Amino acid sequence: MKKVLRILLGPIGFTGLLIALQALTLIVVIAWFQQYFVYFYAFCIILSSIVVMTIVNNRLNPAYKIAWIIPIMALPIFGGLFYLLFGSEHLRKQFLSEMQPILKKMNWHLQQDEQVFKTLEQTDLRAANQSAYMSNYAMCPVYQQTTSEYLSIGEEKFERLIKELKEAKHYIFLEYFIIEEGVMWNTILDILKEKAAAGVDVRVIYDGFGCLFTLPTDYPQQLEKMGIKCCIFNPFVPLLTIRMNNRDHRKICVIDGHTAFTGGINLADEYINAIDKHGHWKDNAIVIKGDAVWSFTIMFLTMWGYIRKVNEDFENFKPHLYHPAPFQTDGFVQPYTDSPLDRETVGANVYLNLINNAKSYVYIATPYLILDHEMTMALSQAAKRNVDVKIITPHHGDKWYVHSVTRANYSELIDNGVKIYEYEPGFIHAKNFIVDDEYAVIGTINLDYRSLYLHYECATWLYKTTSVLDIRDDYLKTLAVSIPVSARGLEKMPWYIKIIYAFLRIFAPLM
Repeated sequence: MKKVLRILLGPIGFTGLLIALQALTLIVVIAWFQQYFVYFYAFCIILSSIVVMTIVNNRLNPAYKIAWIIPIMALPIFGGLFYLLFGSEHLRKQFLSEMQPILKKMNWHLQQDEQVFKTLEQTDLRAANQSAYMSNYAMCPVYQQTTSEYLSIGEEKFERLIKELKEAKHYIFLEYFIIEEGVMWNTILDILKEKAAAGVDVRVIYDGFGCLFTLPTDYPQQLEKMGIKCCIFNPFVPLLTIRMNNRDHRKICVIDGHTAFTGGINLADEYINAIDKHGHWKDNAIVIKGDAVWSFTIMFLTMWGYIRKVNEDFENFKPHLYHPAPFQTDGFVQPYTDSPLDRETVGANVYLNLINNAKSYVYIATPYLILDHEMTMALSQAAKRNVDVKIITPHHGDKWYVHSVTRANYSELIDNGVKIYEYEPGFIHAKNFIVDDEYAVIGTINLDYRSLYLHYECATWLYKTTSVLDIRDDYLKTLAVSIPVSARGLEKMPWYIKIIYAFLRIFAPLM
């Protein structure tokens, strides 16, 4: 009760009140114009019609179009105005314009080593084609002279992260969607304070919405007083605007340019099972060492430059300045990022490339299974050509409505031969693709519309690394404690649940 009161009486409650006042003001203005209702209604109908035509003719995902068109046509008075507030691309274009110089700088510093790519082509042309897509459209090259190590659970990542942070000598960069005070973050913070006091350049980025309920509003100032540079991506403001849709969902830690972590694990206690939130929390991470870390360094620095409005010389952070010896090589490693500002759905297309090129199997772990038609068809066609397609989702969801949409997607996939399992011990938050004992992707990209179309994301594409087999082996262990979902079980579902699922699927792109 005390926690609820603290939220209601604090900045979050005040923010909610301001949003409610905005909505109330809109309603009052409309009511005030009732005497001109005929003219006002005609204006709204024309506006909504123009908005619908705009949506139909833009390049949005078809499911996303339908999810907007239905409420606009059903509620013509509010529908068009609501889209202009939350769905219009005007602010997206403004955002892109602001970031364009930084994106160009990222492209300048991430150049493909032609010899590495030529070696990949000679090894496997199909793998090289997949890699070329990420190089061309995510501006992220493929590397050798890199090793990767799979960390199968949050506790492993935490232990390894503590070890690497303690060894940092020059800089530590942290970029996370969620940071929450507790065992995990407080332990890390103690090390960061110690390192900052010793002259290490320590920087932290966290997402304004992801940390809305987990950190106080003045937290950047608190960290700055400790010698830790900090900034918030897209701070939450009490305004009805589409800009709040674009979140920084990445999880990146870079240490001295030679070591980097990514994966699904945020810096909060449920991720290391220090608290029980939704049963056992299954997540994972990858730690890479070597040349490929440079991509994560540039991802962080470009985001930092955008938020802080600074223009730094990225060459000052080159790994060879701090690690002059050559790194070892274990397969091919390609970190990449996905931005909601361009029209290229990199996260979705990397997944589609893996599915469409699979020969033997595709193993997927995802907390959310909210698919568009293209992804559903790719998975279904793979299963129909005798590829073993398995998907693990949570048995205990973290949000009831999202978990319901996940389950609403089961039926069509199972009918087409895809095998679906739910992680019985609790909640699986991992985002993994493993294909044919050759490829794997591990990162932050969920199989839902927000991850694939609205958020800043990152991941690592692996080809013929030893870590690919480690990810596969852990997947099979996870499969052993997961419950298979049967078509018969879905058929026994009550009719009203089926109606709810059908409704939720239509509006899934807006969730």
